[in-house]
Amino acid sequence: MEKRMISSMIVIMMCITSTCLTPLASAKAGKASYYTDYTPSSCYGFENQGTLIAAANRALFNNKAACGRRYRVTCTGRTNQGVLQPCRGGSVTVKIVDLCPGCAADQLDLSKEAFSAIADPNAGLINIDYVQV
Repeated sequence: MEKRMISSMIVIMMCITSTCLTPLASAKAGKASYYTDYTPSSCYGFENQGTLIAAANRALFNNKAACGRRYRVTCTGRTNQGVLQPCRGGSVTVKIVDLCPGCAADQLDLSKEAFSAIADPNAGLINIDYVQV
């Protein structure tokens, strides 16, 4: 009986450990463009939020629910337009400060500084992965 109880506890501990190691969120594929006029913003008016910021598509923005959320954005490749190899490697973390009314459902509009950190701005539009952090 005692061995069975110990075995059960070991199984439970292994399940708990594996659950903790599983990532809570996975990256979503999308596209990114950039903009250069940062104020006013839908979330913060004329308050300066720095330059590592982004405007969210309507679904993500969700009537200002996304204001202040941070996303890690990684360039994954080119679209059918622009520079052949736009990605610079690495990722950038941006804060949602605005709505991008013209963005597609999977698109973020990054500040030019944020876009430039991960890709050549001459590309204009890139493929990305993004995840909330």
